[in-house]
Amino acid sequence: MLSDFSNDGERSGGANMQNYWPEFLTVALVHLLAVASPGPDFAVTLRQALCQSRRNALLTAIGIGAGILVHVGYSLLGIGLLIQQSIVLFSILKVLGALYLTWIAIQCLRARAGGVHVEKGPTTHQSGLAALRLGFLTNVLNPKATLFFVSLFSVVISPGTPIALQAGYGLYMALATGLWFAMVAVFFTLPQVRRSFNRFGHWLDRLMGGVLLVLAGQLLLSTVSGSEPPSGPIPGTDR
Repeated sequence: MLSDFSNDGERSGGANMQNYWPEFLTVALVHLLAVASPGPDFAVTLRQALCQSRRNALLTAIGIGAGILVHVGYSLLGIGLLIQQSIVLFSILKVLGALYLTWIAIQCLRARAGGVHVEKGPTTHQSGLAALRLGFLTNVLNPKATLFFVSLFSVVISPGTPIALQAGYGLYMALATGLWFAMVAVFFTLPQVRRSFNRFGHWLDRLMGGVLLVLAGQLLLSTVSGSEPPSGPIPGTDR
């Protein structure tokens, strides 16, 4: 009889877990579309891959993945919803993100001709910690990421989903994000790829700087105008 109860419990638990597969697949699909869209994370990873060593580019990718855990953490705690609903807190986050993107953009715009040479290695000496911090802060200070995860955890993921399972979703997204940008880093650090950028690599660096400046300007403009992106999860929001 005890074995019957045990078997019934296992079958019930298995059935309950199967109920969450559609939700997980939805989360995975939305996240995949979001992480693959161009944005600050991609621009920073691309610059690291072309101007730094593969090790530093991979550390930046790991930092971006680690930043996802921060968004997941405050979303699970409900803090993200408070940030989204507070005009002052969300405005502060947008200003900080814009200033940080501006700082990175300035570094890109200062690129000189011949700055990317695979034969000579990276042109600037960047520590591993600095590379990791760059990816982490770029992701954490991205207000669009805040909106994405708050929307994801309040619209796509059911409130009835167990917290442990929600945390599992978050861990998956962090790992998937880190893996995606690691692949980007590996591809753009291939000798043949980097060599092709030798002649115009500094122009690409400046282009990335311009893109980051535009993103920073959009954040500041939205702060001044008081406009905010829609609350639903949109794939093109770069996480």
